[in-house]
This record gives sequence, structure tokens and C-alpha cells, in this order.
Amino acid sequence: MKKILGIGNALVDILVHIDNDKILDRFGLQKGGMEMIDAQRKREILEVISGMPQTMATGGSTSNTIHGLARLGATAGYIGKVGNDELGRLFRQECERFGVIPHLIDSNEDTGVAITFISPNAERTFATYLGAAATMQPDKVDANILKDYDLIHIEGYLIFNHDLILAICQKAKACGLQISMDMASYNLIESNLDFVKMLLHDYVDIIFANEEEAKAFTGVEQVEALHKLSEDCPVAIVKVGKDGSYIKMDGEVTAIAPVDATRIDTTGAGDIYAAGFLYGLVNNYGALKSGNLASYLSARLIEYVGAKLPDEEWQKLKKEEL
Repeated sequence: MKKILGIGNALVDILVHIDNDKILDRFGLQKGGMEMIDAQRKREILEVISGMPQTMATGGSTSNTIHGLARLGATAGYIGKVGNDELGRLFRQECERFGVIPHLIDSNEDTGVAITFISPNAERTFATYLGAAATMQPDKVDANILKDYDLIHIEGYLIFNHDLILAICQKAKACGLQISMDMASYNLIESNLDFVKMLLHDYVDIIFANEEEAKAFTGVEQVEALHKLSEDCPVAIVKVGKDGSYIKMDGEVTAIAPVDATRIDTTGAGDIYAAGFLYGLVNNYGALKSGNLASYLSARLIEYVGAKLPDEEWQKLKKEEL
């Protein structure tokens, strides 16, 4: 089986359920979006939510995807930067516990945190303090690590650091890797549109987008957006929420039906979708079977709080023929 490497912002997720938008308004957070915050703002938000029920877990978009791939049985590694602190040690331990090969870079900065506000309709709003993750430098990405893998999945949030993501893409192509990328956030695409267009045209082979991100990039929606994305990427995926998803691969469009689920929290749904699809892709499942696995995993995930499926769901999956 082909080996998959992920690179992204190594973060610890703090998940908080909110009843209304007051706290979002208080901190000027755009509902459904993702905003980068500094250390001072992080402290202010953590102080406000300190008395609220919350869940903590290791995270970061690509970390979640690589975790899913490892649980599916793929050989999967992860590059990220963490602090020499308790959360950094937790991140490394979690990688090793679930079979992810850790290629972690240590930092004197605090490990990054993603504070996730979950609205009653399960919509997520992120306030992200990158911490150690923000200090990852292009020269610290070891090409010798890349040579051990066949495909690299790049976190779209790295687009904030143009030099870093461009260096990763260049090194990956020089090592003969396929490049997969998740668009990450519609407001991120809007503010870096020309740069993202260059990445897709020159480097990216597989692109994942939800309908908001696809529209921000192409100006059109759903299947029409899928066709535009595929002009640059041989494999394009547009996820359309409760209506399922569309995949264009080998010039053909495949519609993936949604899987029934009780929607509790959508955190990580796109990440585990990518895990299912990439697992199918490297095992030559074809678009339909790969998409169905991706859809199934994301449906199961949104029935739980957090970005990772519990052990019992992985055990069920092993018994089912998907």
C-alpha cells in the first residue's frame, strides 16, 4: 500500500458548545469562519470560557485526516511543530498511540490551540492560536522524510505562510509525491485567491473543498464549481453537506449520496472525509467506493462531539463491508 504523509498545524482542540452568538460577537468572530488570534486574545477567550463545559483533544485539520488514515490501516506519518510542554507531549503520545508515525519538530513556543465554538445547528467557528505551529520554517521540512512517502496531504491553513507551503509543494514534487490539499476555509481562500490559484495550477493533484470554499475559489456552485476545480487538479472533490458530495476523477463526475446521521457536531467531518477518500484512492477503490467510505466516516463522526471517532466506531467499521 502507498504511504501517506501529512503536514499541518499541530494543535490541541478546545471544543465549546454555545447557545447563541453573543460570545462570537464579543470577540468579533465571523460565524462559521476561522480567525487567527494572538496570545493576548487567546488568554482573554480562555478566561471567558473557563466556566463553560468544554472538550479537549489533539487536532489540526491534517492531523485529524492522518489519524483517520492510520485507524483505517494505512501507513501514515505526520509533520508538525509542537511546544516543549504538556500539550506537545500529549500530541506526540496520541500519534504513537494510534499508529501515526510522528515527524514532530520541537519548539520553545507553546503548542497551538484551536478554540472551536459549536452553535446549536452544529456550525463551527474557530479562534486559532498557532503558537509553535506558526514558527515552522521551510528549511525544517526534511526532504529525506518526504522520500519515504508516496502522497502528501497538505493543510490548507498553511496558506497563511506562503513561503512554507510553496517550499513543501516544491520539495514534494521533487521527491515524486502526489499532492493533496484541503481548502480549509472560505475566508482564507478569498484573502489568498491568487496564491491558491497558483498552487492548484502548478502543484496540487487532489483538491478537497466544501461548497462555500468552492464558490469562493470559482465563483460558481456545486457541479459547475467541480468542473472548474478539475481544470487545475486531476482529482477534485466538492462536499455539499446534507446533499452529499461530488467527485471528478479521470474526467468523470461521480455523485456520492449522503449517509443518514444525527448531527451533533461537524468538527472534523471534512478531515475524516479526506481520510476515507485518500484511503480508497491509494487502494484503487475507484471514485464511488472511495467516496462512499468518506461519506460514511463523516456521517458517523458528526454524531459525536469532537474530530475523532471513538474506538467502538472503528471496531464496527472493521466488521462491515464498505
